[in-house]
Amino acid sequence: MEILIFLIITYILFSITMMKLFEKAGVDGKKALIPGVNFVEMCKLVGQKPSHALWLLFPIVNLFIYVGLCVDMVRSFGKYKFVHSALAVIFAPAIFYSIGKNKDDKYLGPTLEAEKEYRNKILEAQKSNNTRELQKLNRQNPYAKNPAREWTEAIVFAVFAAAFIRMFLIEAYVIPTSSMEGSLKVGDFLFVSKAHYGIRTPKTVLMFPLLHNRLPFVDAESYISKPNLPFYRLPAINEVERYDPVVFNYPEGDSVYVFPERTWTIHDYRRGAGGDPQQMQRFLQIKTGNADLVVRPIDKKDHYIKRCIGMPGDSLKVVDRQVVINGAPAQNPKHMQFLYTVVSPTGPLNREKLDEIGVNTQEAYINEGIYFLDNEQAEKIKAMDPAIKVDFYPMDKLGGNKYFPHDPVNFGNWTNDNYGPVYIPKNGATVAINPQSIALYKRVIGVYEGNKLEQKDGKIFINGQEATSYTFKMNYYWMMGDNRHNSEDSRVWGFVPEDHIVGKPLFIWFSTKNGSIGNGINWSRLFSGANKM
Repeated sequence: MEILIFLIITYILFSITMMKLFEKAGVDGKKALIPGVNFVEMCKLVGQKPSHALWLLFPIVNLFIYVGLCVDMVRSFGKYKFVHSALAVIFAPAIFYSIGKNKDDKYLGPTLEAEKEYRNKILEAQKSNNTRELQKLNRQNPYAKNPAREWTEAIVFAVFAAAFIRMFLIEAYVIPTSSMEGSLKVGDFLFVSKAHYGIRTPKTVLMFPLLHNRLPFVDAESYISKPNLPFYRLPAINEVERYDPVVFNYPEGDSVYVFPERTWTIHDYRRGAGGDPQQMQRFLQIKTGNADLVVRPIDKKDHYIKRCIGMPGDSLKVVDRQVVINGAPAQNPKHMQFLYTVVSPTGPLNREKLDEIGVNTQEAYINEGIYFLDNEQAEKIKAMDPAIKVDFYPMDKLGGNKYFPHDPVNFGNWTNDNYGPVYIPKNGATVAINPQSIALYKRVIGVYEGNKLEQKDGKIFINGQEATSYTFKMNYYWMMGDNRHNSEDSRVWGFVPEDHIVGKPLFIWFSTKNGSIGNGINWSRLFSGANKM
């Protein structure tokens, strides 16, 4: 809200300070107060065609057009220095006011036409070999820039353009974990389109360019959360479709503890360490107050990539590792992986042979004879020796509080391989809620959709009113990794709200083996599609 007020006030000041400039240029000052007309007149004054103002109607492009007009406007009054251009970009009303107030500042005519005319004079002097005239023109050239300014403007523009492209259009993303193996591998570098599912306007406005949420080499966030902008999404090129791999902001990533090896949420901590020694050590730091809680806005939550399995309005469950949607088996990725126990009578398997068939040998489980494999890899291992036994690893022993909705009393029998059923919220759909079912939609109602949710005396209250049903305001999605036994996905943290959707992976532009350049490059994966099923 603060930013919206700031933008309104800035526009009002822009129009008012423009009045005096218009009057100095012989234009009726009142035209500066008329939206649309002011920019048309501005185009004329700097030497652009009036139709150039139409570009201001196009989101994102209009920012560049506005900045260019402001810079050319001050140059039309003889303000050619770097500081003048910088001020016109940062806060145009300030320099417009200064020019309007200073009696010595006169309108010199359309700067673009004057600059073009001056360039033509230089070219004529060069063609005629008039050295004296050429030296004079170069010496008096008001449009000339020294090397330092040229480099400074080039660097600033490059950073601004790269940050702009990254924020609104395309962002590079690297696969950090094996949750999507073997479709997307650890070490795959992707280009992700932010336009396909609709460009999101940034919520956070004060940040270091080209960084997501952490400063390198510094234990701090790379942004300031306030002031911020309201959330908007521009029209989408494509809607999210079932089985699309999707990049999104981690839904539970609003309150996190950041450690060198990974980020843990406050919800991870509340649910318990789960027996992993390193995790237990980090949780001990949190418990003793030796770790700082970081609160992040939506657009600064960590990025995750999973496959969209469930659509808004679907009923989904997992039966013996098979996802079932609305009563029918879901389509499985070709290289969907599970944990397998591999017992070889001749001792440990040869790592080189495992690498040849694409097994990720960097996972910790390999020391226990347990591997993440797809069906094809499992069959190839069996073919190495008929005596080798390859069996599914039993995951049903992990249930209770590990899985969403983390309610051992009412949903304690849900596990990785036998899960659900769960209804995926759809905008406008209504569900019954009671103390037994509220765990499924508690975060949707109270966090994602901003209601005040309370439970007391066996009753549920939403915004102070007792409720037995709830109508959803947004669409939600169910995301799962292709490596079904090594993926923290919707089975752990629940639904992905539509406002958390970031973009669509396009293609793999680089790939290292097992996430390390030291292991070599996956040449066969370069420039391959990222949407393989």
